[in-house]
Amino acid sequence: RIDILPTLASRVKAKLGIRSPQAIAYDILYGCPGWVQALIQADYYIRSGDAKKILVIGADVLSRISDPHDRDSMIYADGAGAAIVEAVESETPVGIIGHNSRSDSMDYVNLLHMGYSYDRELAGKKDLYLKMNGRRLYQYALENVPKAIKSGLDKLKLHVNDVKKVLIHQANGKMDDAILKRLFKLYNINDIPESVMPMTISWLGNSSVATVPTLLDMVMRGKMNGHSISSGDNLVLTSVGAGMNINSVIYRMP
Repeated sequence: RIDILPTLASRVKAKLGIRSPQAIAYDILYGCPGWVQALIQADYYIRSGDAKKILVIGADVLSRISDPHDRDSMIYADGAGAAIVEAVESETPVGIIGHNSRSDSMDYVNLLHMGYSYDRELAGKKDLYLKMNGRRLYQYALENVPKAIKSGLDKLKLHVNDVKKVLIHQANGKMDDAILKRLFKLYNINDIPESVMPMTISWLGNSSVATVPTLLDMVMRGKMNGHSISSGDNLVLTSVGAGMNINSVIYRMP
């Protein structure tokens, strides 16, 4: 069911023809927030001086673990996104300027898990399909994602009004809207600025780790109507997923 040897990162490195042994390749198993967490690790590597340029890839093929007899699977999709994180000199902070992560694994570890098909003929035979406790997952995300974003902003002494765009994992449109409202509510703001949160789930679905890099690419390339960004704009990249894990990155456009 799980193909982990050799790692996907090692296979990609081989296919790209990258020969340097110093270009280390490894996978990050962190659920849907995996790509954002990889950005955070890339930032640590660069700030430590151990790396100057890092390729961060987020790819998932949820069609392989989607139960066609489960309504929750209807929104799952396949996708991939990649970015090169590079060290640059700047008089003012740009790029990844801050981040925040949390893992709640005691009470919420099984909100997303592998389980059996709802097809009676297949039930109990193989736990090959992604299953979720949708109601509890919704409640968990609504309660904790806004606080995680605010904690990241607080570290930088930034206000939510300093944020141009919130790029959130495309898990559920209704849930993402509720998370955004709760985030602004933490600042006692009821009127949310228009076009602060671009969405792609209605036509691209939920591709797990690929949703945030895909969304970021489309916004940066001007492919999202009504959404544009400029130098100096602050973006929040945030995700929530299996574990349960939450993270956010504050990115300032160079």
